[in-house]
Amino acid sequence: MREIGVGLVSLGWMGRLHASSYQRLPSRFPELGVRPRLVVAADPLEENQRAATEQFGFERAVAGIEEVLADPEADVVSICSPNFLHRDFALAAARAGKPFWIEKPMGVSAAQSREIHDAAAAARDGAGIPTAVGFNYRHAPAVAHLRAMVAEGRLGRITNVRCWLIADYASSPDGPLTWRYDRERGGSGVIGDLLSHGADLVQHVTGQRLIEVTATTDVFVPDRPLPLGAGVGHGAVQVSEERGPVENEDWVAALARLDGGAHATLESSRVAHGHRSDYALEVFGTEGSARWSFTRMNEFEVMLGDGGTEHGYTTVLAAPGHGDYARFQPGPGIPMSFDDLKTIEAAEFLSDVAHGTHLAPNAADGLSAAEICEAIVRPAPSRPWVATMSVRARST
Repeated sequence: MREIGVGLVSLGWMGRLHASSYQRLPSRFPELGVRPRLVVAADPLEENQRAATEQFGFERAVAGIEEVLADPEADVVSICSPNFLHRDFALAAARAGKPFWIEKPMGVSAAQSREIHDAAAAARDGAGIPTAVGFNYRHAPAVAHLRAMVAEGRLGRITNVRCWLIADYASSPDGPLTWRYDRERGGSGVIGDLLSHGADLVQHVTGQRLIEVTATTDVFVPDRPLPLGAGVGHGAVQVSEERGPVENEDWVAALARLDGGAHATLESSRVAHGHRSDYALEVFGTEGSARWSFTRMNEFEVMLGDGGTEHGYTTVLAAPGHGDYARFQPGPGIPMSFDDLKTIEAAEFLSDVAHGTHLAPNAADGLSAAEICEAIVRPAPSRPWVATMSVRARST
């Protein structure tokens, strides 16, 4: 059993999830022969440092990433910090020769993501280091099976894809104006936060690359109250009566063309009242179609060509034989969780580190999503509109 020392930066919600994913890995992926050892966690908040050692079992906790990267016992690094710190932390990890698992968006811009990608490729005197990027939805067993169906040609030639990621975590106009709503620190808002997942899912499942996009965006909550403290994840914090402007996107809708000839529509919102995590993918082909929704993560629907004699979808429960389902549950009908998807991600990352495989979504995937997101933002202010007829419909 090979022991791999883990360093982690920022023990917010995602950092805690990385830590617990490493802990679950040996029992779910025993054949990897890898045992993560939680060596050191960095976080500027003292309460998070205490949680690192007392709750998650890190051997020690420190305030800054410098101590993590200087620790010879930390073989790899998880970067779970706010978006605006990703670039600096990833470049520092690459200079130290430490493989890293970083959350998306990889950088707050395509330029930053390119820097991260290039630094990882040039690390260790040009040999490069393994990387992983947090595109966790591709690890759902149903999504893995849809990808296999497409690759096997069971849906025929792929004609079009629909993908949406609709949420309401920012729907309250009185939610605090955190870094997420700042252009410089949070990037392109919901586009980098959620639509990057959509871009990755479309490309991953179809095996085609998005090569052209056009889009429209909007900000529906123009200002928010200033926070009086810091929270974990999207958790509530106290706010002041003073308000500041929201600088990045609440909503986006995009049209895209793929290099294999298929078309795609993508939509994301962070202010959609009533939708907690409505993330879905539909794939249409000349011989059938299939669809999956995160709200019912452990099943998918499929319709295969029947010559037009029957219509309608068949619901299939995720089961052994679909992706990594069998590692977590013995049979269909027993659900997996979001946390399990991150455990799969951790296993792929450490497999790439320990065995030289190429399983995890990596910095190249992160850069691809970043370039798509930037292309979506770029045309939005100057998109061409075609006027419709001016005749007013007669009311009844």
